[in-house]
Amino acid sequence: MVSARENELITRTAPGTPGGALMRRYWQPIALSGDLPAGGAPGPIRILGEDLVLFRDEAGRPGLLGINCPHRSADLSFGRIEDGGLRCLYHGWLFDIAGRCLEQPGEPADSTYKDEIRHKAYPCRELAGIIFTYMGGDDPPLFPDYEFLHVPEAHRYTTKTYIDCNYLQALEGDIDPVHLSYLHTAVKPPDRRAVPGGARSADFHYGNDRRPTLELELADFGVRIYSIRAAEPGKKYVRMTNFIMPNKAAIVGNEGRINQGNQINWHVPIDDTHHLRFDITINRERPLDLDRYTAPIGPEVTPEGRMVRNQANRYLQDRDEMSRTFTGMGGYFMAHDSFASESQGPIHDRTREHLGTTDKFIAAARRQILEGIKDVENGREPRHSIRDEADNDLSHIVVLSEVVPNETDHRTLWKKYATESRANGT
Repeated sequence: MVSARENELITRTAPGTPGGALMRRYWQPIALSGDLPAGGAPGPIRILGEDLVLFRDEAGRPGLLGINCPHRSADLSFGRIEDGGLRCLYHGWLFDIAGRCLEQPGEPADSTYKDEIRHKAYPCRELAGIIFTYMGGDDPPLFPDYEFLHVPEAHRYTTKTYIDCNYLQALEGDIDPVHLSYLHTAVKPPDRRAVPGGARSADFHYGNDRRPTLELELADFGVRIYSIRAAEPGKKYVRMTNFIMPNKAAIVGNEGRINQGNQINWHVPIDDTHHLRFDITINRERPLDLDRYTAPIGPEVTPEGRMVRNQANRYLQDRDEMSRTFTGMGGYFMAHDSFASESQGPIHDRTREHLGTTDKFIAAARRQILEGIKDVENGREPRHSIRDEADNDLSHIVVLSEVVPNETDHRTLWKKYATESRANGT
């Protein structure tokens, strides 16, 4: 359990808050590239409690500015893309992606006043079909060299979904392996032959052993999460995922069951009671079967990224369906996750919790976030804010889903995959 003060620190991310200062020390995803097509209109966006305008200039570069013009505060998201920047409709002031005022057409021809104006602007980078920004105000850290940056486009699938609660509630669900044995399961565990050689699927193991052995390991990026479940005689199912500071998790996903890939879930606060979840799924060995992803998402998520099942319609729970599925909320995992996160309230009051031994990963992640807040307050770099290229080899962030003999040291399994990743240059 955390104190009321600690709960404020780890959940509040608006400008001027300690938690917001921590979040602003990292690159954050804010949109998919497809949200901002070439020649498209600028659009309003709210991130970390700030109202901003996202646009793409005529050269195709993404820009992120304060939404209100510094002249008389008209909304720049209605502006014109022209002449190297974004032009305000009210008086024609023109701003480039760095916030420099390029023109003030109503001022005298010899005026240099425009050179004194510097509008709020955050640097953007466009990588792997995602637009990222750094809102820290100082020189940005290196962009973390995650594996998803290196796979071919056909090997990667990314989605963006709006979740109506504080970011940390959903993130904590991603680093909780025990819920997999309940929230997402069928009433009778499936015995699907999901991978070559007839091995049982991860879903089978989640349902077959509902009391996993749990172990954690602290790392420079966050926390390694081990859950070990009984498999066939003489063997165990090892699942290793990761909490990555300060607001993401690397999980198994649909491509990780035979260690071909993984998924990053990145939870970005819109404000303290809403957030964006970016899911980045990769398969390092083969192109993804996109139908496997788009088919189940189609009826569950609107084109704008809103969940069809939500609090207003009680997640369309069907009590009769509960004879087949644990939740009665269909088969789409994110609908289950949204229920579990959003039903805690807009901002979960963690002072009311009664944590068990299965919550050790949750507690460890909270401690690291609090440590990061203290680091920033004391002028230190927080964990996983990378400034030295020598520290940007992240091949040790490994996701595992594997059945191995009981005598196998599961804490060393990841090193094999880290070595292979380095050898392959990914």
